[in-house]
Amino acid sequence: MFGFLRQSAIGLALLLVALGAARSPARADVEVDLALVIAVDISYSMDPDELTLQRQGFAEAFRAPVVQDAIRSGMLGRIAVAYMEWAGAWDQRVMVPWTVIEDSQSANSFADRVAAVPVRRAQRTSISGAIDTAVKLLGQSGVDATRRVIDVSGDGANNQGRPVTQARDDALAQGITVNGLPIMLKRPGYLDIPDLDVYYRDCVIGGPGHFMEPARSREHFQQAIRTKIIREVADLAPPQPLIQLAQSGGEKRYDCLVGETQWRERMGN
Repeated sequence: MFGFLRQSAIGLALLLVALGAARSPARADVEVDLALVIAVDISYSMDPDELTLQRQGFAEAFRAPVVQDAIRSGMLGRIAVAYMEWAGAWDQRVMVPWTVIEDSQSANSFADRVAAVPVRRAQRTSISGAIDTAVKLLGQSGVDATRRVIDVSGDGANNQGRPVTQARDDALAQGITVNGLPIMLKRPGYLDIPDLDVYYRDCVIGGPGHFMEPARSREHFQQAIRTKIIREVADLAPPQPLIQLAQSGGEKRYDCLVGETQWRERMGN
C-alpha cells in the first residue's frame, strides 16, 4: 500500500511538472531584420540648435511613412532599435532602451520617447567609447537579428578613450556594421576638422554594406538622418561614388589620431 501511494505521488509530481512546463515555455529570442543602435553625439562642440535638430531628425525619421514602410517590407517586417547618447569616454547613456518596431504604432511610440528625452551636453568626444558601449548593447538586445548596425552621428574627431580604429575593428570582427553621420553644419573651430567626412570614412565606418551620410547644412540635416535610417532599415547599397571613395586603396589614409593630437596641443602637452 505504501509503495502504491509513493508511486502515485511521484506520478502526480511528474504530471504537475509537465503541466507547468506546458504553461511556461522557454522564451525564444525575437527574430528581427535589424538590431540598430543609434549613437548620437551630445558633446559641447554640438550647439543647442544642433542638438535639437539631431533629436528631432531621428524622431521624425521614425514617424515618416516611408521609414515605417521600409520596416514592414523586410523579410520579418520588424526591427529592434536602441537610442544612446554619448560624449566623453565615461559618458554614454541609453535614453530609449531596446524597442521592437513592427508597425506604425510602435514606430510612433519610439519616436515620441526619443523626442521626450531632455536635451543635455557633456564634455569631450569619445567615438571609441560610443562604439564599445553600442557593441555591449547589441549583445544585450535579447533579439536574434539578421543584421547588427551601429549608427554613429557626431561633429568631431575622437579625442578621449582608446583609438577609434581599435573600437571599430573590434566591432567589425563581431560582424557588426558601423555607419556614420558626420555633422558638418558650421565652420570648424579649434578642435574641429574641416574634412570630417573623410575622417569618418577612414577611421569610423566599416563592415558589410557600411556607408556614411554627411549632414552639411541645417536645411538638409533632418533629410540626411531620414535617408540614413531608410538605407539601414532597407539594407540599401549606398551610391556608387561613396563606395569607391570608402574602398579606394591608392590614396593616403587619414590620420585617425588627429583628435587626440589636437587635444594634447590645446592642453600644452
